[in-house]
Amino acid sequence: MPMEEKVAALRRTRERLLEGGGAKRLEKQRASGKLTARERIERLVDPGSFQEIGLFATHRATLFGMAGKELPADGVVTGVATVDGRMIHLASQDFTVAGGSAGEVHSDKVAEMMRYSLKTGSPFIFINDSGGARVQEGIDSLAGYGRVFYTNVMLSGVVPQISLICGPCAGGAAYSPALTDFIIQTKAAQMFITGPSVIKQVTGEAVTPEQLGGPAAQMTYSGVVHFTAEDDEDAIFICKRLLSFLPSNNLEDPPRLPFEEEPHEDPSLAEVVPDDPKTAYDMHEVITRVLDFGDFMEVQPAFAENAIVGFGRLMGRPVGVVANQPAVLAGALDINASDKCARFIRFCNAFNIPLLTFVDVPGFLPGVQQEYGGIIRHGAKLLFAYSAATVPKLTVVIRKAYGGAYLAMCAKDLGADRAVAWPTAEIAVMGAEGAVEVVFRKELAEAADREAKRKELIEHYRAAFANPYVAGARRLVDDIIEPAQTRPYLAAALEALHTKRELRPPKKHGLIPL
Repeated sequence: MPMEEKVAALRRTRERLLEGGGAKRLEKQRASGKLTARERIERLVDPGSFQEIGLFATHRATLFGMAGKELPADGVVTGVATVDGRMIHLASQDFTVAGGSAGEVHSDKVAEMMRYSLKTGSPFIFINDSGGARVQEGIDSLAGYGRVFYTNVMLSGVVPQISLICGPCAGGAAYSPALTDFIIQTKAAQMFITGPSVIKQVTGEAVTPEQLGGPAAQMTYSGVVHFTAEDDEDAIFICKRLLSFLPSNNLEDPPRLPFEEEPHEDPSLAEVVPDDPKTAYDMHEVITRVLDFGDFMEVQPAFAENAIVGFGRLMGRPVGVVANQPAVLAGALDINASDKCARFIRFCNAFNIPLLTFVDVPGFLPGVQQEYGGIIRHGAKLLFAYSAATVPKLTVVIRKAYGGAYLAMCAKDLGADRAVAWPTAEIAVMGAEGAVEVVFRKELAEAADREAKRKELIEHYRAAFANPYVAGARRLVDDIIEPAQTRPYLAAALEALHTKRELRPPKKHGLIPL
């Protein structure tokens, strides 16, 4: 056959394979409000940068009608591209081909892209839209999943891994996203281990797929999902914004953007904290005033809302923000908040992102359910994460900082490189009200007017201990600053600390209290 004919045949074959499941299935995909696998890639990457790898890959199954059945790209589009000029490797499941089901070759293609990410030090993006394991391939499909999971772990802490859930992601398939660093789920997608029909059969409980595995369920209740997107376009926008804060791998610093030369004082910060220490306020008001351009990308905003985590920039440098939220549960730390913060801290430490902590915490949340749920074990994760982190750690005590929770929010003794307090800070073993009941029990019992005596002793205790000056005298805070000075102080501290190096005892790894 002449070369011209061979080239023409190649072009026809490529054109057919690039159509995925065919025109009808592609239109059905679009009619459901979703982009196709290739359209998702086009929206994500820089124009003309995508180089596909594995277009001609195909399964080798022969049973249950699979012999000779063509599955273009074996149901997953894989390759390399750039996003804002930075290289990534990616996989995008094609629901129009056998429902995006994952067989042996399908999973091998995904794992191969992950290994390329590891070799080249580039982030890995996995766009999920799959009916699950390809049952016609039996245990070969399960083995493929296993190779993906194993490679997820090999990449962990070396390159960022981001999962986009843009369709069904059920059963064993859900564990690969769970092993990645961030999950972005669209409102039309579902993610669960056991489907509604099985739950109905086993427990008798009737639930809809949305109730079970929709983004609200996996964000608000389980904490599995990190970002909720309106649709595929929004999910891709979130992914690109997230990548802008992250280095390509653990050997690089995060990308620095243009910044203003002199950070200015902000007098409005003095108006954020109410005069009454029992009155709530929104910690976002502090965070956005300190960060560059007020730009804050919050992670898991609807999960454990008593804690805030997310990314911002200070003088152009990406920082990871961890904060208590006094507007929810008074900012107390509970099981979910401890887990949320600890996981985020460990991610930032793995990828050289400095940590900025804002403290207003009355303690760990009391209660029988918290104790039964293991608040001691979960709270210890937070202590471990901060203590193990070697990136620059800056802590600002805004108001309450009581007991073990004060330590858990990156106190000086947990390795904070700079710890400062506002004049509103109350750093103590416990709140003045509770301390008075313990310390002055006898005086209160003997007082003619117990309530008047109690108020007097509370003011006495607060003046003696519940202020930042005792901590300053003991060098537990490095400085006491005016609220207006927060941004310039932190900017100067980060500039001095960005070259920080800290050696730790040699070991295989620490044993975080999982």
